[in-house]
Amino acid sequence: MNRRQFIRNTSQAASAAMLGSTAWASETGFPVVRVPETKRKFKSLAVERTIQRVRSSIGNKELAWMFENCFPNTLDTTVDFSMLDGRPDTYVITGDIDAMWLRDSTAQVWPYLPLMKEDSALQELIAGVINRQTRCILKDPYANAFYKDEKKESEWKSDSTEMKPGVHERKWEIDSLCYPIRLAYHYWKKTSDTAPLDISWREALLRTLRTFHEQQRKTGNGPYSFQRKTEVQSDTLAGGGYGNPVKPVGLICCMFRPSDDATVFPYLVPSNFFAVVSLRQAAEILEQVHHDRETATQCGILANEVEQGLHRYAIVTHRQYGRVYAYEVDAFGNFYCIDDGNVPSLLSLPYIGAVPCDDSIYLATRRLVLSDANPYYCQGKVAAGPGGPHVGMDMIWPLGLIVQALTSTDDGEIRQCLATLQRTHAGTGFMHEAFHKDDPGKFTRSWFAWANTIFGELILKVLKERPHLLS
Repeated sequence: MNRRQFIRNTSQAASAAMLGSTAWASETGFPVVRVPETKRKFKSLAVERTIQRVRSSIGNKELAWMFENCFPNTLDTTVDFSMLDGRPDTYVITGDIDAMWLRDSTAQVWPYLPLMKEDSALQELIAGVINRQTRCILKDPYANAFYKDEKKESEWKSDSTEMKPGVHERKWEIDSLCYPIRLAYHYWKKTSDTAPLDISWREALLRTLRTFHEQQRKTGNGPYSFQRKTEVQSDTLAGGGYGNPVKPVGLICCMFRPSDDATVFPYLVPSNFFAVVSLRQAAEILEQVHHDRETATQCGILANEVEQGLHRYAIVTHRQYGRVYAYEVDAFGNFYCIDDGNVPSLLSLPYIGAVPCDDSIYLATRRLVLSDANPYYCQGKVAAGPGGPHVGMDMIWPLGLIVQALTSTDDGEIRQCLATLQRTHAGTGFMHEAFHKDDPGKFTRSWFAWANTIFGELILKVLKERPHLLS
């Protein structure tokens, strides 16, 4: 069977599944809000089978309906797949913004990785994401978001930084280079396919390593600076575009958070933890796929150095919760104890593989960030949950609630997160960026594919490990 025949057969099977979906929605009384089958960007038989399995396995029909809407949302609405120079190429928008973030594009396809073994077209799509991310990093390792058209000029072209055509935004975020490693590593582990991990991927990894070293700032500020003419303080950097000062101690400066807000203290702790994990994954690929022991060793040395810096400077004493991980530090003794609804966050450290769920300092940190000691934890009339500065006070992030559940080992806590997500989708059947703690009808971003897809990831995890919570 050639690829064209495979895709045609897959589409026919997916169409049959859609008929079943419509009938099921009619039976349960929930409206059909998923994108019509004829308008979907990509169709995966494995995803449709997963939806059918979940529908038949979950007693809570509203959660099952939400899963059916959310889990395939990335494939339904955001992917643009083609072949470029004989290789798969996948451009992934975030939803209502026509640009591809290195972070979001990884997170959006992440829950589909376990399904690749039963869907070769889906595997090819994800390989295309890796290929596209590689080209983006080679264009500019300091940029966080890109266009498909590599000649397109950005609406932010007047930013005081080295903007290039094809770059949407140039906010330096450590996680922008960690997420592509995470995707490539786990793709390789699940498929043994090394085609996307070619010489170009290795060159992008070398750029990543060089960028991390530059942003340790041991011999100066490095080549990156950023300023924007704006009324929004978090959209530009202090210090002449270099951010607030840090003491060079081996940690990596991160000028913007995963929310795209500027950091207060440039050593963003969750992102440095993510770098440790990613550097060790990169080292394994370099050694086993490229037989490049020298660069693999460099990755390991840097990972160890950052890890030691975290142990020395990121652990602080909170007057109520004791020894905790700070959100940001400067290594001069200043630190910031908050958390943000995005990922990586302090709450998400076990999710990204940085610390175990039972780590004592993590557990103390968790108690802090899920309490009123964190100024961005929201407790309202309708819901309580993690928020963040990006969309303002009193706004709960579904992404934060989902990560809270994904990292919890307590049935009651997970059940509460699920119940909150169920009653706050405002009748849409989808996740949003954030909603008001007193009124879920006041929400931001009606089309935010990452939040939708990770909700699907949560439902699958709970179904596998704690199915009684979905009855």
